[in-house]
Amino acid sequence: MLALVVGGLAGCASKFPPAPASAADADYNYVIGPGDSVNISVWRNPELSTSVPVRPDGKLTAPLVEDLPAMGKDSTTLARDIEQHLAKYIRDPVVTVIVGGFVGPYSEQIRVIGEAANPQALPYKQKMTLLDVMIAVGGLTDFADGNGASILRTAEGNKQYSVRIRDLVKRGDVSANVEMRPGDVLIIPQSWF
Repeated sequence: MLALVVGGLAGCASKFPPAPASAADADYNYVIGPGDSVNISVWRNPELSTSVPVRPDGKLTAPLVEDLPAMGKDSTTLARDIEQHLAKYIRDPVVTVIVGGFVGPYSEQIRVIGEAANPQALPYKQKMTLLDVMIAVGGLTDFADGNGASILRTAEGNKQYSVRIRDLVKRGDVSANVEMRPGDVLIIPQSWF
């Protein structure tokens, strides 16, 4: 009887394939999302230069530019869009956009749910790892089944991978550290005992 219980529990721990150690995309470009701060600099027109937030609807408003969609664009694309709007009012505008705040669009945030000390959504950063995520959420709760955790990878059609958080955080096993991808959901279940 005990062998059946132990065998059943061992089977539960590996219901998903292990997460690949490397997952980052070398061609990743940060895209602007709601909550980001955008510093707009217009060359030779300091009265048009300003810093504005990206609204929850993904748009921004600046001098001579109203309700311009910013969400999902990189800073260079947004600068060219602002130049097109300003060209109606000034000759050959040259715009530079610098993003701050770094919240990113919801589709690229890393979400941590379940038995983390502080479950939350985190902005994705290039080469972000599972250890980086666990530090940001304050580690595991006392009731977490860290080695039963999984990553739901939305970038791969919701494919799910198992991860060994307890081995990484509690035992220092760096082989359990894996790279995250934009949009990953880290699911940390509760332990049975």
